[in-house]
Amino acid sequence: MKGKRYTEPQILEILGQVDAGQPLAELTRLHGVAVSTIHRWKATYGGMTNDETKRFRLLEEEHRRLKKLVDDLSLDNQVLKEVVSQKMVNPDATPQSQTPLKRQVVGFVRQRFGVTERRACRQLGFWRSTQRHNSPGEEKDEALKTRLRILALERPRFGYRRLHVLLRREGQEVNHKRVYRIYRAEGLAVRRKARKKLAAGERGQKPAVSAANQRWSMDFMSDQLASGQRFRVLNVVDDFTRECLVMHVGTSITGADVARLLTAVLAERAQPAMIVTDNGPEFISRALDQWAHERGIIQHFNRPGKPVENAYIERFNGRVRDECLNLHWFQTLPQARLIVAAWHQDDNEVRPHSSLEDRSPNEYARLKQAG
Repeated sequence: MKGKRYTEPQILEILGQVDAGQPLAELTRLHGVAVSTIHRWKATYGGMTNDETKRFRLLEEEHRRLKKLVDDLSLDNQVLKEVVSQKMVNPDATPQSQTPLKRQVVGFVRQRFGVTERRACRQLGFWRSTQRHNSPGEEKDEALKTRLRILALERPRFGYRRLHVLLRREGQEVNHKRVYRIYRAEGLAVRRKARKKLAAGERGQKPAVSAANQRWSMDFMSDQLASGQRFRVLNVVDDFTRECLVMHVGTSITGADVARLLTAVLAERAQPAMIVTDNGPEFISRALDQWAHERGIIQHFNRPGKPVENAYIERFNGRVRDECLNLHWFQTLPQARLIVAAWHQDDNEVRPHSSLEDRSPNEYARLKQAG
């Protein structure tokens, strides 16, 4: 659940209470914010009224819109001047002969001005289809077709993407699009069965953990800066010691990033036998699957819509939300990283956990290792 965010009128009302002489300690407990947050609000909104803040926001938005419009028009003008000066356009050429030239022009504009293919084509008046490669036709590869059929028989519920991963693990350097063409031509597509509504049975229990590094749990959280920019937090927890192994803050965290962060953790401690996650795109990615396969780590995925099956990380996420994210007003990403890192250290080294006999996770881990 997204954390509470105060609107500007609410912020101004709290600042009015500060100006009226109400103690800060009372306000922080009443509104659930840190003292540092109230000071930052005062530095940003001090002395302003509701009408002034609304006018200020409208002026800022209008300024951003006009600045973007001027920048776009200036860039379009520069692109056209540059292309004309290079004499790259030949109006007398046939459409077929113009296609490679258009690709060169678009490539030049993208490299020179750092714009996307879509914007370069729009600025030059080209169809984006002129940038597409013409396929030479389907290649015949009997050895690949035979091996793909065998894998499809062994794994009848695997789609072409998973079959492509198995082929890569066997050392076959083959493009996934080529695998897809053969997969469709051979009629290997997985048939989706209509799911029947069955009576809910008893939920299977995961085996209990009895030592550190037997099972880790991972999950993502989401929050936003004061500007509205979203960021995510990757949390990794040891289910036995409750140690938080990773709290990584970023605007975009891919499966490869998750694998890199876990590799850094393994440089300092033993690898787990199992990692429990939900079915998020980062956790089911090929990068993380390959990482776990190479190290012999089992990936256990919760059933969709059943977060309670990963109760350890869900409980930890609730604690982070309540004690860290909801308490602070993040203005920049580095500030969010600094505050989250400080909370991470405090949770591992200081905060007592009732499930660990009121010990901190680090203390509990040292006790179990010694005993």
